[in-house]
Amino acid sequence: MSLRIAIPNKGRLAEPTIRLLRDAGLQFEKTDRALSVPVRNGDLQILFVRADDVPELLADGVADLGITGLDLLNEFDGSASVLIELGYGRCRLTAAVPDAAEAQSLEDLAGSRVATSHPRTTRAFFEDKSIEATVISLRGSVEVAPTLDVADAIVDLVSSGSTMLVNGLRPVATLLESQAVLAGNPSLAEDSRALQVVTMLRAVVAGRRKRYVLMNAPIDTLEAIEDIIPGIDSPSIVPLAHDSTRVAVHSVVDAALVWDVLPRLEAVGATGILVLPIDQLIP
Repeated sequence: MSLRIAIPNKGRLAEPTIRLLRDAGLQFEKTDRALSVPVRNGDLQILFVRADDVPELLADGVADLGITGLDLLNEFDGSASVLIELGYGRCRLTAAVPDAAEAQSLEDLAGSRVATSHPRTTRAFFEDKSIEATVISLRGSVEVAPTLDVADAIVDLVSSGSTMLVNGLRPVATLLESQAVLAGNPSLAEDSRALQVVTMLRAVVAGRRKRYVLMNAPIDTLEAIEDIIPGIDSPSIVPLAHDSTRVAVHSVVDAALVWDVLPRLEAVGATGILVLPIDQLIP
C-alpha cells in the first residue's frame, strides 16, 4: 500500500503546502474535485482534507504523514508527533479581553469565563499555570463572545491581530506559537518512504532559511570575511585565474542576516557579491 500524506485542501495552509511538496520533488496533479492523487515519482498518495481533520486521520491510521497547524495537532490527543516545523502559517494562540476590562495578565483571568475553539489546549495551559477558569468551547466567531456576554475573555488564533482590534479586544498573553508542521506516527521511523519524505521536506525548509553568497575579495581580507560569514563549516576559497592577490569566496548565510552582512562585506573589500536562493540543503 502506498504511503499516505494528508494535507489541507483549502485555507491559509493549502497553497504553501502544495508548493512545499512540489519544491521537494513530488510530482502530482491537483484538481478542485480530487480527494486523493498518486505521486507519479514515488510510492505515495496525497489526501486532500480539512486541516483540522489531519490529526485524527493520523491517529486512526488513515494517513501515515500529515501537514497541519501545530495548534490543531496540540488540540487533538492523538499519538502523532511533530517531525518537522515547516516555517509557514505562523500565528499565535492568544488570550484577549475587552479593552475596558481590568485584566492585564493571564493570572488576572482567574475565575473568568474563557471562550475558545481550542478548549483542550486552553484548559491544559490554565491548569499548568494553576489558574482556575471556566473554558467554554465555541466554533466560529470566538471574538464576539464577550460582546454577547457568553464569556469574559477569549483564546483565539492571531496572525496580524487586526480582527481582535476591530472587535475591541486586546491581548494579555500568548499560549502557543503555532506554524505548519509535518506530523506522523513514531512507528514510521523504519519506513524508507517516510524517511525519504522527511529528508526531502527538511532539505527544502533548511534551504529556504539560507542564502548562498559568492564574492571576490583580497586575500588579506579573508579573516575579516570569515568573521562576517563563517558558513556552515567555513567559507570555500577558490583562487582566481588571473589575479593572485584575490580569491572567490563562497558561503552560506542565514536569509534573515543578508541585509546586515552585505554592507559589511562591501566595507572590507568584497566585490561582485552575488546572493542566490538555495532550493534544498542538508547541513
